[in-house]
Amino acid sequence: MRDELHRPVDRQDIVDGLRSLGVEPGMGLMVHSSLKSFGHVEGGAKTVIAALQEAVTETGTVMMPSFNHGTVFKSSDRPDAPDVFDPKTSPTSNGAIPMAFWQLPGVYRSLSPTHSFACWGNRAEAYTRHHHRALTIGPTSPLGRLCHDGGYGLLLGVGYHANTVHHLAEYINGAPCHGYRTLQLAIKLPEGRTVMGRTWGYRARQCPITDQTRYASAMTEQSLESVGMIASSRVTLFRLQDCVDLISTFLQNGLAPHPPCRDCPIRPAKDSRYVASDWDKASGTLLPESDAWSF
Repeated sequence: MRDELHRPVDRQDIVDGLRSLGVEPGMGLMVHSSLKSFGHVEGGAKTVIAALQEAVTETGTVMMPSFNHGTVFKSSDRPDAPDVFDPKTSPTSNGAIPMAFWQLPGVYRSLSPTHSFACWGNRAEAYTRHHHRALTIGPTSPLGRLCHDGGYGLLLGVGYHANTVHHLAEYINGAPCHGYRTLQLAIKLPEGRTVMGRTWGYRARQCPITDQTRYASAMTEQSLESVGMIASSRVTLFRLQDCVDLISTFLQNGLAPHPPCRDCPIRPAKDSRYVASDWDKASGTLLPESDAWSF
């Protein structure tokens, strides 16, 4: 008899696990993942992706981060970096599953120079199409649109530290620690033309509420998550809007001993590549003169 704890994980194991957790056809999922968390998966990352696609079907949407966090741009410790984000070639630093995902046929990748999203399924093109004209992880970003449409977060073998949606909550609450499209970097468009795109000016130090995931225990205490195991991988499913609402209460009211967002002294880190924002906070859209309207 095979040792069930150590046998290879196959596609059906993952589909069955997702189904038991509550993943259904037509669902929109933002997926953060660790391939190693499963143990040995037959077929590797592509098997996990295929299982996700089978679970939600083409009527649903699978979204993953394909962020490079600025690593494709030159700096003192990266003098040989290409200094341009190319959605066709630039790698992601989010792990093996997202790396395999964005390169698959039928997957769309957005044009944020540092924090592009990759999507497959019913709403994939719609979610990614105009990310370069949105706040990096704001309400009209791919993740913001998925949240608005009732999407879910899925943590495959990772904790809430990987949960990008807490940045969405920060933008919704006007967190002063992020620049509003104030970092200008090069993007190579799919047709080959290079343009200057925008991303956020990231904060100078960690947020004591979100980056340290101090909201995670409240997700459990308030029964806002479903948790299960797929082989050795701990898997968590939650509604994105529930998580945004919970985090928003902490950002608005503070979480002792940390003050609410409006009173926090953390601001964007300094960077010589910063430019004036092209975002109109009042209307929640690009300024008419923004270069992003041209591509």
